[in-house]
Amino acid sequence: MSVMNTIPSIFNERQINRTVLGGTESMPLVKMNISVVLINTNGSHFRIQMIENLSKCGFVSIVSLELNPENYNIEDFATKFPYVKFIVPLESVTDGDLINIGISESTGDYVLVLRDTLRIPPAILTPNLAEHLIANNTFCIVPRMVTKEKQGLPIQFIPSAEKSKLHISVSTSVADGVKTLYPFDYIGLYNRQKFIQLGGFDYTIVSPYWQNLDFAFRAWIWGEEIRISTAFQMEYAGDVPVEDSTVDQSYTRFYMKNLLPRFHLDHGIVPIMSFFIFLQKASYGIFECRKLFSDLRRWVHMNQYRFKKDAVMLIEEWDIEK
Repeated sequence: MSVMNTIPSIFNERQINRTVLGGTESMPLVKMNISVVLINTNGSHFRIQMIENLSKCGFVSIVSLELNPENYNIEDFATKFPYVKFIVPLESVTDGDLINIGISESTGDYVLVLRDTLRIPPAILTPNLAEHLIANNTFCIVPRMVTKEKQGLPIQFIPSAEKSKLHISVSTSVADGVKTLYPFDYIGLYNRQKFIQLGGFDYTIVSPYWQNLDFAFRAWIWGEEIRISTAFQMEYAGDVPVEDSTVDQSYTRFYMKNLLPRFHLDHGIVPIMSFFIFLQKASYGIFECRKLFSDLRRWVHMNQYRFKKDAVMLIEEWDIEK
């Protein structure tokens, strides 16, 4: 990853070369103004069944993102499902890139992000449940996640500070409507307009863990919320992914964008003296750090009135604002 990549300033700033097939017909039997983005990485043999089941739910659009197009004959799929848009990136992409593409190609007010590692039954989301989930206009609703053995996964992530360092703990007890710092494995029901306004996932952060956390943390300190719904459940068809929170250059970018800014009066700032703190934390030399820090201050200034709090305030308020 090049340190010269500046922080993205707008949604979908990185334009990725891609092939688009299908999507030439309207979805049949639309029952809700919600789209689906399906991320395909494993080449599941149940792909046709997945798409057929999603088609029966009544979504307004379906976007299928093919990370490895060699797994299938996408042309045949596009012929069989002309109302589904199949997108094949022609260059290396992150999970966040894929979701950004899917969101940009979706039409619904909300977008349900799924993976082919999940079991997708015919009624994965019903219109009545969807109406209940989006009633409060929440930025992201996270489903309960269970293993293939029906065991609940710990999906409530709670921020705290230990010796002035960010610590994220996990709770296995989940109540309906409870807050969580980020959606596990990117899976959730996202408000499309808010997703775009927040800028989407940062393609310069290549680690899935830090990329996901960066976007979610930004949503919180910019005034949005991520909450869990126990009425909304997803089940993995196979192994559950393991999060890799290794501290690397992706962490440096997460740290500078989310932990360095401070909320002052009514806006976000990056105090010039915090450069020395950044220099100690970063995995770059002083020349690269100066460029990154300058880029950070420009980005925060451009978005200064989007900030509603900073990391310290978020942690302090977490247990107060249930």
